[in-house]
Amino acid sequence: MGSRIPTHQLSNGLYVSGRPDTPKERPPTMASRSVIYTGGDVKKSGELGKMFDIPFSDAPPPLKPSRTSSSSQHNSGSVRSGANSAPPTQSNSSSGPMKKTSGPLTPLAPTGLITSGLLGSGPVGSTRRSGQLEQTLSMKATYGSAVTKLGAEGVRVGFRVSKAVVWLFLVVASMGLLVAAFLAVAVKKMVIIPVAAGLLVPVILAGLWNWGLRRRGLLGFVRGYPDAELRSATDGQYVKVTGVVTCGSVPLESSYQRLPRCVYVSTELYEYRGWSGKSANPKHRCFSWGIRHAENYVADFYISDFQTGLRALVKAGYGAKVSPLVKASTVVDVPKEKKEMSPGFLRWLAERGLSSDDRIMRLKEGYIKEGSTVSVMGVVRRHDNILMIVPPLAPVSTGCQWPRCLLPTNVEGLVLACEETQDADVVNV
Repeated sequence: MGSRIPTHQLSNGLYVSGRPDTPKERPPTMASRSVIYTGGDVKKSGELGKMFDIPFSDAPPPLKPSRTSSSSQHNSGSVRSGANSAPPTQSNSSSGPMKKTSGPLTPLAPTGLITSGLLGSGPVGSTRRSGQLEQTLSMKATYGSAVTKLGAEGVRVGFRVSKAVVWLFLVVASMGLLVAAFLAVAVKKMVIIPVAAGLLVPVILAGLWNWGLRRRGLLGFVRGYPDAELRSATDGQYVKVTGVVTCGSVPLESSYQRLPRCVYVSTELYEYRGWSGKSANPKHRCFSWGIRHAENYVADFYISDFQTGLRALVKAGYGAKVSPLVKASTVVDVPKEKKEMSPGFLRWLAERGLSSDDRIMRLKEGYIKEGSTVSVMGVVRRHDNILMIVPPLAPVSTGCQWPRCLLPTNVEGLVLACEETQDADVVNV
């Protein structure tokens, strides 16, 4: 007895023998979800936040696509027919949206370290190194605490004469003139007054001579002081070291000429005042030049001794007292009969909020570039095999210079002397 062979129809209309295949139940594919790093924040930890009654957001954060999940989608992402198979759009959406990077790539810092944020960005109290040069939109350089900002008065040189001695001399001179006048009236010889005045004239001339040549006397003291060897210098010894300088951790840049890698920069704007002109500062006298604006900075740097070749760190930054003896050169000269000024000088004035009205101005700039020969006078300090030159605690006396008829003067802090010529082209505007 023959048995009937079962047949079934395919989807294309053909009839084939055999029973149809029963479709197998396939488990739904689940995309792997990465664990969110909470960073110690209880609000992002879900159940842990409920234990401490801390409110948290139920909205899950967007997931970052992983390379494993994306590869699994490519392997099993072919479109399958069937009731239990999901459409391709659902399988792709389960892996999370693609996270786009916001902003440009972070540039590499000069130190080679990869840090977050743009170079030089962030507030003043950020983790940026103190003293790093900040370039604002106006291209005006501002420095942190690692750079010492010097005053506009320059080097402070004082005489080693107490105020009591000065007042005593004035009282004695006044009494001498009064006695001479009394004797001239009593004896009726007026020649006594010119004789008494003639005795005071040399003293007054000597005081004026020393006051006018006090800076030149300091330069003579620096030139005549012998150079010391750093190898044999003891801790706490006051020395003079001459050698080539190199920048420290914070190089400086000149304000107007934009000269890079300097250890000392100075930019000063002078104005001439006539009989009825505008004063540049409260102490500006008539028929003289006065400082209207000054930018003087100095930072820590290294000096290599010419005699021994040793390298020492000069601690000139962080508010140290420094007396620079650097001759500035004129870079811009604005005469009275000016017609129009250069765009660079006008931009420099506008960045500092200075007016460019009818004034006779002169811009001077001085600097000590890396590789210059400099003489440094300070105190030697040795700490953990580190050789340093620091400012002295007390003012240093220059001593009497009898060939020049100069009295002793005092100078404070480190003394930086650079006598190299600074070739600067004067721009007449």
